This record gives sequence, structure tokens and C-alpha cells, in this order.
Amino acid sequence: MTDRATTFRRLHHADTPLVLANAWDAGSARLIESCGAPAIATTSAGLAWSRGYPDGDALPPRILAVAVAEITRVLSVPLTVDVEGGYASAPKAVGETVAAVVGAGAVGINLEDGAGSPDLSCAKIAAAKAAATRAGVDLFVNARTDVYLRGLVPPERAVEETIARAHRYRDAGCDGLFVPYLKEPAAIRSIVGGVALPLNVMVLPTLPPVADLHTLGVRRISAGSAIAQAAYGTARRAATLLLAEGRYDAMFEGTAATYGDMNALFGPARA
Repeated sequence: MTDRATTFRRLHHADTPLVLANAWDAGSARLIESCGAPAIATTSAGLAWSRGYPDGDALPPRILAVAVAEITRVLSVPLTVDVEGGYASAPKAVGETVAAVVGAGAVGINLEDGAGSPDLSCAKIAAAKAAATRAGVDLFVNARTDVYLRGLVPPERAVEETIARAHRYRDAGCDGLFVPYLKEPAAIRSIVGGVALPLNVMVLPTLPPVADLHTLGVRRISAGSAIAQAAYGTARRAATLLLAEGRYDAMFEGTAATYGDMNALFGPARA
């Protein structure tokens, strides 16, 4: 666990940005690892859907902990888990959730402010770090601010507000800053220059390429729920063609993984 925590932290300061193709269960996590991923991140939305819950702090923490344990069992690389808002408003309860996730093998988390106050987010970050310290894990807390995602302030104040929150979250103990829906190069450059934390952005159709983001100073790039949505979209198309038209072709297109390839990912050594 200590080695994975150290490795994960170092990945944020490597020569190139840490690119995370977010997984949603043990199967997708192992598949993504086999594609060369140096670390795995979960998508809160995809993981919730895979367990029969909507995204948005609805997943019971006990089910999250079970899912994390299933994922870490099949991985040899570090795992960071999106814990949304901590699945509670009370910092103590957030700390308990984080302790369970760390106990299941995670070495990093995303913790979002959402529509809550920065004061509350600071208290949650502190509780998360304290819980991990008690467990003996140097947890990487990636503080997510939804200034852009939720439009928490007028657009002309978004950079200023993001930097202000980042300073507070850093003082509370976070290790990285995640700003979903941040995509404009000028804004990215300003936030990188104004925040002494590795900046994480989320993949969007209009996001600049990874090489350009690297030049701008971005240290971490996350797919979010996009890969899970693509996978579910493919499954829906295949099922619809089968059920509505009696056609099988969508199941056997060139991008489909073979049975043998998938089964080989979960050999006896990983039992």
C-alpha cells in the first residue's frame, strides 16, 4: 500500500501528465490496466450505475467499499476513488467512508465541493486526511471544485473563485485540484499559475489535446464517465438491434474484445 501511494503521488510530477481512463468495476479496471495505464481512477457515475444507483452521493458507502476491494484485488497499479462529496455532510462520517475506502486498497480520492460551502469542504478534506493518516496511508486527496461545472459564480469571476477555493483546500490538506469543465487555455494557464497544486482537468469534446494541456501546465487528465457512457452506449445499441430487429452484427464488430482476451486478464494468479 505504501509503495502504491508513493507511486501515485510521483505520477503527478512526472515528465508528462497523468492520464486516467476512468473505470467503473473490476473488469473495466483490469482491462484499462492492461492497456498500459500507470494508475486507475474510478468514475463515480459509472461505478454507481454498475451497482444500480444514480450518480450524486446516492451510493451507500458500504457498497462503495466492497466495489473498491473488488477492483484492487485485480490490480497491480495504484487506485484512486471518486468518493463524490463523501456520501455525507458531516465531516466525521466522511472520514469514516474514506477510512473504509483506504482499508479496501485505495491510495487516492476525489472529494468534491459541489454546491456546498468551502468551509464544509475544508472540514471534509481535513477529516479525510486524518482518517488516512490513522490508517497509515499517505492518501492523495484531489479536491474537486465545481465552480465551472455548476456555474457557481458569473463566468468573469470563475478563475478568481477557483484559485481562492484552491488556496483554502490546500491549507486544509488537499494534494491536487480538480476543475471539471475547465477547458479554455487562458483560464487553465491562469489557474496553473495561481495555484501551487497539480491541476486536473476532465475530458470534454472541446478540451485541448493532451500535448497542449501539458504545455499549459496541466498535470492530470481524467476521462470521467465518458468511457463508461461509451461502453453502455455500445451495449444499448447491440441489445436494441437484437431485441428489435433480430440482428447480431453489433456484437461482433471489429472493436469487440474477444472472449479469450478478456478471460486471460483474470487468470489463476489473480484469484
